[in-house]
Amino acid sequence: MDDLLFLAHRIPYPPNKGDKIRSWHILQHLAERYRVHLGCFVDHADDWRHTGVLRDLCASAHFAPLPTLKARARSLLGLARGEALSVACYRDAGLGAWVRRTVTASRPAAAFLYSSQTGLYLDSLAGIRTVMDFVDVDSDKWAQYAEARSGPLRWLYRREACTLAAFEARVAAQVDACVLVSEPEAALFRRLVPPAAHKTFAVTNSVDTARFSPARDYPDPFPAGTQAVVFTGAMDYWPNADAVSWFAREVLPAVRAAVPEAVFYVVGFSPAPEVRQLAALPGVVVTGAVDDTRDYLAHAACVVAPLRVARGVQNKVLEAMAMARPVVVSSQAAQGLTGVAPGELAVADGAPAMAAAVMAVLQGAPGGPDGAAARRRVTESYGWAASFAALDRVLEG
Repeated sequence: MDDLLFLAHRIPYPPNKGDKIRSWHILQHLAERYRVHLGCFVDHADDWRHTGVLRDLCASAHFAPLPTLKARARSLLGLARGEALSVACYRDAGLGAWVRRTVTASRPAAAFLYSSQTGLYLDSLAGIRTVMDFVDVDSDKWAQYAEARSGPLRWLYRREACTLAAFEARVAAQVDACVLVSEPEAALFRRLVPPAAHKTFAVTNSVDTARFSPARDYPDPFPAGTQAVVFTGAMDYWPNADAVSWFAREVLPAVRAAVPEAVFYVVGFSPAPEVRQLAALPGVVVTGAVDDTRDYLAHAACVVAPLRVARGVQNKVLEAMAMARPVVVSSQAAQGLTGVAPGELAVADGAPAMAAAVMAVLQGAPGGPDGAAARRRVTESYGWAASFAALDRVLEG
């Protein structure tokens, strides 16, 4: 087996949030084909207990600590140097030294870099076929953040969008291939970085349809008689927090006026303060971390993804569809999905339209999203095998 260097901005295990789901599945696949040398950051203290899983999987591994205070200090230095803050915090001398030693000792046949921040270490990879998985066009996401904010934050986010776009273009010029999470995202990157258009490809996010299967038995976490409307996701991520806050305050009251049994469940770890405050509203439950989100998906009357800021493919949407649940999403949450028919997913923008779509599902109105059709769509179009085949073609040139 050839050696391969795998760098990631966050430890790719456990697969409990969007970027880690993708990186974990890709890492598993590559470890079947290469002797993988993994370098990554650990930004949550609880994740250190999972390093053994990755050491067992890989030929070697280096875990760089990135506690919050250290990340903020590095970002402030980046601000002074005119760098993107979300890049500067990943500049780590220890990881850089490990990359150089590993390249010298192992002479990897290829390098797979996950998320643009790992482009900081490209200078050590000269002569190695290198693939950068940008995942999303992060610079555009920061531009969306800026439009949603005001005052100093708007200025800061606009600055981040501009500096990160310049960094993405420099990274794209240095690598052999650029990968993004969907064809629409790849098309956007080609428009924004024309010199890299010829080497930009889509490796679509997929879902483990065997794990997320409605055929299994799942314990029901909801009180009898509840019409559960469910959102799942990492709740310290601002777009998720914004989505559930907007839904709880602007959409849910109209839904509950028509369907009093409706209860909005916000399911996900590390809820931000503004998310925890939602539990004081009528008909809102904030669970925090749960043992298994599939229990909540399996028994949901409706799953929602009312994201107002989004890029790429939303794993939460694919997982709900795989569980054969009726799903209502915003157009931003649906933009990375291709070939999905109206009967498989309901798309609604604005509070009145979102409320009407959810009410239609809860009241069993005809013509709404069909869970069985959603399950068929992801089974046919969003399996990891096709994604891995596309990735292998890119890595092999």
